Amino acid sequence: METMVLAGRREWIGLAALMLPLLLVSMDVSVLFFAVPFINADLEPTSTQQLWIFDIYGFVLAGLLITMGSLGDRIGRRRLLMLGAAAFGLASVLAAYAASAELLIAARALLGIGGATLMPSTIALIRNMFHDEKQRAIAISIWTAGLTFGVSLGPILSGVLLEHYWWGSVFLINLPAMALLLLTAPVLIPEFRNPEPGRFDLVSSALSMAAVLPVIYAIKDIAADGIGPANLALIVAGCLVGAVFLRRQHTRPDPMIDLTLFRRRKFSGAMVLNVVSVFVLIGFAIFTTQYLQSVLGMRPLEAALWSLVAAIGVGLAAPVVAGLGHRGVNRAHLVGASFTVSAAGLVVLTTTEAESSVWPVLIGAALMSGGLVAGMSQIAELIMGDTPPERAGSVGAVLETASEFGGALGIAVLGSIGTAVYRTEVAEHLPAGLPAGAAAVARETLGGAVMLAGELPAGTGGALTAAARAAFLDGMHLAAVIAAAILVVTAAGTVVAARKFDRKVDNTVR
Repeated sequence: METMVLAGRREWIGLAALMLPLLLVSMDVSVLFFAVPFINADLEPTSTQQLWIFDIYGFVLAGLLITMGSLGDRIGRRRLLMLGAAAFGLASVLAAYAASAELLIAARALLGIGGATLMPSTIALIRNMFHDEKQRAIAISIWTAGLTFGVSLGPILSGVLLEHYWWGSVFLINLPAMALLLLTAPVLIPEFRNPEPGRFDLVSSALSMAAVLPVIYAIKDIAADGIGPANLALIVAGCLVGAVFLRRQHTRPDPMIDLTLFRRRKFSGAMVLNVVSVFVLIGFAIFTTQYLQSVLGMRPLEAALWSLVAAIGVGLAAPVVAGLGHRGVNRAHLVGASFTVSAAGLVVLTTTEAESSVWPVLIGAALMSGGLVAGMSQIAELIMGDTPPERAGSVGAVLETASEFGGALGIAVLGSIGTAVYRTEVAEHLPAGLPAGAAAVARETLGGAVMLAGELPAGTGGALTAAARAAFLDGMHLAAVIAAAILVVTAAGTVVAARKFDRKVDNTVR
């Protein structure tokens, strides 16, 4: 039986320390956005190497989450956190001073390993530090908001640093935070490990990576190049290995993942809701970014700064929803209401036009992200609150892995919808007299069409820009409608399922 001891000053300061790795790990997903031209000029990577410089971090992170979550349950979550912080700091130095593209790719892979140790450790330690449900809900809402804020902060910090320093500086910002974590963690953060962990299963670890990596890679490949036999084969292979992994977990006395947790409707339903949340949040982010830069014509750093307005929505919504949860409002109803607010934000985004001011997209994005992040904090609390403390590390890893799948699916599905509409619409409205090969470039992306238009005569270039922006907006609006419909249906299903569950519990009690 878990003792309900209220957290004190030490635990709340410890939470602040845990936010350091969380912010940096999420920032490293987006910190290279502005650094690419500088890296290209210095290291001269091939197109394939440039792709891996971006993607290897996320692939390694996703593939190792389950392994590291299980390892933390066995060797101690604080110990794993500190090992990860040291590894993350050393890898940051290697990345900053990489003398070749190959070395930078290797350093980014090491950063992914460090990140995989840090992510599940943070939420698992929150589960162990905050035993009171109300306090834990506040802590998890802070954790969720910090995770989202880090992704937004990455491009801004990198843009500011690149104004004054070389590209490696975007990695060196990790060092002070990792050093501070290593100094404060032994004092502020208690150690916790599973008292009966069993042996670490290397075979299951290999199977989990072999299941996750091909599927994540294939989904990202589909988002970039469309569906093909190779990526479909990777998805099938990953699913088959995943089935072997799950079978092994079912038969072992000390599994990496306790599958019995998924028999609880509240737990498994919350996992599905988490995937839907990240699907929309990450999948639609690419549209708002392109709108600010390629439709409204903002510079990258300017667009990144304006996008912080959405953080206001997150900052307002998360504590309000957490407060309602403290007052006894059903968490499923709060998730349903949060998804509905997010859907309303997507509807606002359908009103944007090429001549609109910046405010419709900012208001829509604030409602969308605020609603989703508020909902995600309640979902994380549903999952972690329903998790035995000794399993918090492995469950936190599963939660993060599900988020990786949701984000990759969102980019692939919503991005593909927008791309398909764009290519169809722009092909029908291209101006006459384009040079040879120009039409193919214009049909690929909005950014390519805008750059091409700048090289054409004013009349032709203006017509091409107008056609490309109109086509992009049609795709963005359709993706917004589909995403909003998914959220509304999910919100309604969540409320109905909660009522049926509550009715069933009442009948059982009687």
